[in-house]
Amino acid sequence: MTDQRTIADSKRAFHAAFPYVIPSLYRRTADELLVELHLLSHQQHFKSDALFAVGLRQVFQAFTQGYKPEKHLDELYAAICTCNGFDPEALKQLAEGSTSAVSGHTVSEVREWLSNRGAGAPEPLASGISSVGGESFHYSRLMAVGLLSLLSSAQGGEPSDPVELKTLAHEIGEQLGLSKPRLDKDLSLYTSNLEKMAQAVELIEETLAAERRKRERQEADSQASDSKTPEAQSESSEDSAAEESTN
Repeated sequence: MTDQRTIADSKRAFHAAFPYVIPSLYRRTADELLVELHLLSHQQHFKSDALFAVGLRQVFQAFTQGYKPEKHLDELYAAICTCNGFDPEALKQLAEGSTSAVSGHTVSEVREWLSNRGAGAPEPLASGISSVGGESFHYSRLMAVGLLSLLSSAQGGEPSDPVELKTLAHEIGEQLGLSKPRLDKDLSLYTSNLEKMAQAVELIEETLAAERRKRERQEADSQASDSKTPEAQSESSEDSAAEESTN
């Protein structure tokens, strides 16, 4: 964690670590995550648990869909973390390990593990959520997304309906001692913004595709014109002249 670093300090560190222009569509996501981690870095009782790691990774991936160049994404994620004193690789491993731990298990199994703060769960999920909801626990909205993401990653016979999973996340959150109103607000905001982001990305992709098709047609017309023989071009000119003379 950082030692009383200001938001200005964090932003300077971020731009030093990521000296690239961020496309306008993704600028807000980067800024909000940077500010969120900055505020958490000053919370004495905050701990980077599995719910937080999964939520951070999920939000970052969901709201950087279509980012170009794609090769910059790892650097962007790392810069957001390191400028606030978080270890990006440790968070990535905890997120991926926790998600892998629930893969192949039923929603009921995952629900029991989460409700019992990791008891009986595979590592690193078990130790990663052991302190959730404890006396020295500090909540982050990213944890709500992490909880929903872990539930949606579970496999089994139960239906994975988004509304049902959201309801289940509320139930588990309450069992963990998390505020239901906070969970509801944070999950509703997440899903709403996710839909808006998907629509924005789709619109941009459609616009780019239309521009690409237009450019390809122009290039094809130009090549067709250039490929005409001198005789054909001369005949075309004579035909045009004849038409003008007739007129």
